[in-house]
Amino acid sequence: MRTVKLLILLTFLTVPTSISKAQDYEERGNQVTIRVSNPGRNGASLVRLQVVNSRIVRVEATAGDTFPQKQSLIIVPQKPFSDFRVDEEGADINITTADIKVLVNRHSGRILFKDKAGKTYLAEAAEGGKTLTPFTVPDREMGVDIAKVPDAWKHGFSWQARFDSPADEAFYGLGQHQAEEFNMKGLNEDLFQYNTKVSVPFVLSNKNYGILWDSYSYCRWGNPNEYLQLNRAFKLYDRRGKEGHLTGTYIDRTGKTLVRDEDSLYFEFDTPAASRLANAVEPGGIKNLPKGFSLNGSNVVYEGFLEAPENGNYHFMLYYAGYIKVYLDGREAVAERWRTAWNPNSWKFVVPLVKGRRTQIRVEWQPDGDVSYCGLRVARLLPEKEQGMISIWSEMSKDLDYYFIAGRNADEVISGYRTLTGKAQVYPKWALGFWQSRERYKTSEEIEATLAEFRKRHIPIDNIVQDWNYWKLENWGDHTFETSRYPHPQAMLDSVHAMHGRFMISVWPKFYSSVANYKELDRRGWIYHQAIEDDIHDWLGFPGSFYDAYDPEARKVFWRQMDENLYNKYNHGIDAWWMDASEPNIRDCTPMWYRKALSGPTALGTSTEYFNAYSIVNADAIYSGQRSVNPDQRVFLLTRSGFAGEQRYSTATWSGDIATRWEDMRAQMSAGLNYSMSGLPFWGMDQGGFCVENRYVAAQQEFDKTGVENSDLKEWRELQARWNQFGCFIPLYRTHGQWPTREVWNIAPEGHPAYKSIVAYDKLRYRLMPYLYSMAGWVHFNDYTMLRGLVMDFNGDDNIYDIKDQWMFGPSLMACPVGYYNARNRSVYFPRQRGWYDLYTGEFIEGGQSLVVDAPYERIPVFVPEGSIIPFGPEMEWSDEKQPELINLYVYEGRDADFQLYEDEGTNYNYEKGRYATIDIHYSEADKTVAFSKRKGSFNGMLKQRRFNIVAVNRDNPQALNLDSPAGKMVNYGGKAITVKLQ
Repeated sequence: MRTVKLLILLTFLTVPTSISKAQDYEERGNQVTIRVSNPGRNGASLVRLQVVNSRIVRVEATAGDTFPQKQSLIIVPQKPFSDFRVDEEGADINITTADIKVLVNRHSGRILFKDKAGKTYLAEAAEGGKTLTPFTVPDREMGVDIAKVPDAWKHGFSWQARFDSPADEAFYGLGQHQAEEFNMKGLNEDLFQYNTKVSVPFVLSNKNYGILWDSYSYCRWGNPNEYLQLNRAFKLYDRRGKEGHLTGTYIDRTGKTLVRDEDSLYFEFDTPAASRLANAVEPGGIKNLPKGFSLNGSNVVYEGFLEAPENGNYHFMLYYAGYIKVYLDGREAVAERWRTAWNPNSWKFVVPLVKGRRTQIRVEWQPDGDVSYCGLRVARLLPEKEQGMISIWSEMSKDLDYYFIAGRNADEVISGYRTLTGKAQVYPKWALGFWQSRERYKTSEEIEATLAEFRKRHIPIDNIVQDWNYWKLENWGDHTFETSRYPHPQAMLDSVHAMHGRFMISVWPKFYSSVANYKELDRRGWIYHQAIEDDIHDWLGFPGSFYDAYDPEARKVFWRQMDENLYNKYNHGIDAWWMDASEPNIRDCTPMWYRKALSGPTALGTSTEYFNAYSIVNADAIYSGQRSVNPDQRVFLLTRSGFAGEQRYSTATWSGDIATRWEDMRAQMSAGLNYSMSGLPFWGMDQGGFCVENRYVAAQQEFDKTGVENSDLKEWRELQARWNQFGCFIPLYRTHGQWPTREVWNIAPEGHPAYKSIVAYDKLRYRLMPYLYSMAGWVHFNDYTMLRGLVMDFNGDDNIYDIKDQWMFGPSLMACPVGYYNARNRSVYFPRQRGWYDLYTGEFIEGGQSLVVDAPYERIPVFVPEGSIIPFGPEMEWSDEKQPELINLYVYEGRDADFQLYEDEGTNYNYEKGRYATIDIHYSEADKTVAFSKRKGSFNGMLKQRRFNIVAVNRDNPQALNLDSPAGKMVNYGGKAITVKLQ
């Protein structure tokens, strides 16, 4: 029985622990360390549990004799905790808090997590629950500065954690991925950072727990093995039935034909040209495509037969640039997909195959340019039970280290995640408005003229974005404007602000080797040198590399350079930062080992060990830097990569350079949901897509010449309309992309249904500002999640666990976007726990059913659950144009409802000093009353008197949405509690 408990602080630093072989376990403060008597092969010899609070327990395991000393990049200091007890019960050592019980078997080290009633949340697999395999970083991954790498940095463990999982369990999180997968149960995901791919080491279960693992290396969820080439997984036969290979047929645009044998489809990367490591490259790469054959405009077919060695569901990974389709046994396994050649994509699909049976395969590929990419691999087959388990694999860490987080619901689990990784900030109010961007505004005149056109047309907007290459072409990284195109940057910023806009600017952690900022960082040893050694030139033709953001002093210099050249230089007139390529993206389309060589070694260790965490340390540089020089202005960062804990640096993420196709739009739905359910609250995307198919470009060019809307332009405009409708109901509302440009008047002329719909949803977004900004307050104070998979609010309804194209945006709006061309209706599932109202008509719908509902061109279906309160504010053209003196308060009856209206000054940090106000609003279904609490708190500029127009909606009184003059019950509110009886 435990007799002494020490209050200690859980900090970044992990203290080495050892216990004598004569002891079973040792208690020290809030840590319990167990020596495992029979760890088995590659099992853990030591297991340490750290009780963080009543619902969070940290688990560390090592195959060594002591735990390593290390510093966490994601965990923040924790409050002392001692309210737990330790008991021995047979072979188990039990740790009990008020909410959970953790059992550790002293012989095997197996761990079980139970709730206070004894029901199991999570149990490590009885066999192989924890394995730690010694790992040594390959020399080629350490880069040209290998001499700087201490021997201790080269060694660690590859570990795998495996847990049992019942058939009805569902999993979410893992970051943002592009395969239209939502519930990750039984699926595989490689976890690394790349353009369009964000990997977060956190998973959330519908059983009301989460797992956060403190590892920064390349990881895998699901199958721990790398994907295999087809010839390693199957017997291959060519199109005539000859064993050993597939048949590849290449036909160029002139009709020239080449037929050859293909033992695999692995044209997935470009190899380094001048590297001392080039001789070590593995087989594959685009250099294995036919030499002297023009791929651009060609048609390529790979065909033959696969023979599976076992019955099972085979998980395939398709990698592609250009147009591609895959057929198996004559059926379309992958419908046509497209991606531009400089930014290939991957797509996963699962196919059941029968042992010994030949399955016809046909891959049809139209490459996009003479440099293009294509690959098809398959995961090693696992038994279905094993495939359905929780499996987390980390390539290299000092030890196995994860946190178990329990809760009564998903929100409590995510709150636990933010307890560990840090509070999200209250993001600036303007960030919830509309942002206009493009790739790219090329002059200050374009910036000012675009914003002026929004104001002229009275289209709401808050933020305009300056993307890359505002600098002189050869001066990437000097953080200065090219004077011929931006002659007076301060005047440009003043003009933007005079038009009530905000200005965001792109800054990469990248420097050309010729600029002074590069040379300053390089003198201090803070530049990655592999790209320089290999004479890699980017697409503009110049050599350069990235700085080492893992060094705290390098981060200070990086910020100082930004401050001197941009922030302080222009009187703090830059409102936000676009931190592009923060993966870091030093070169596209390279093998994984070479990406590591390009981005290391870091100040903390090899890039193999720290592969995924660059964006969080880079975010720290800007957040801490700006707050140090201007503590009164809220920091806002938008980054292309993300990692656990980034919310504490006021950082949001967007989904990268996605393509402009319907399937890519659909993929953003599940991508954004899983990102948000990874505990990171602010996410957005390039509305309309970034990379554009040639057919859309040609259609716009034809329209510019003739004024004719051809079929491709018609589709383009509908796609843009649907994407902007979708974008209204996510945290960040931003349009961006390559040409054709995405200003609404450049998408379609005024009066066109696309134009009208985009503007209508923009205006709706601003009407929702009291609702949106209240949620921004909840994100900070209550650890709230704005973009919510249905499981967060309707767990227990078995129909909702894999619905990836409907979600709750806050507590009261279920958005149901349209993801297919020419669709004018769609199926919607209404969770059974509530009745539902159509937002636009007020019509009531019973829950627990699927219905096909109208989805005309101009709008997407949106529904409100009974027991909801939605505050609508005034029509505005920017977020702080008007105070919401009159709020039309829609109350959707049928159940009790609550809403907390949150307000503060919008752009500063006074909320941290308690300068904010809340009004609690409660609707009682039994009494048919709306009660307004006494206002709590105050702030400068606060409205002391306001009106609420209460609009009651019930199944007998539908009440169509009317934001201008709805009939309701007017309430004058001066800050005192008041209760209103509804008629």
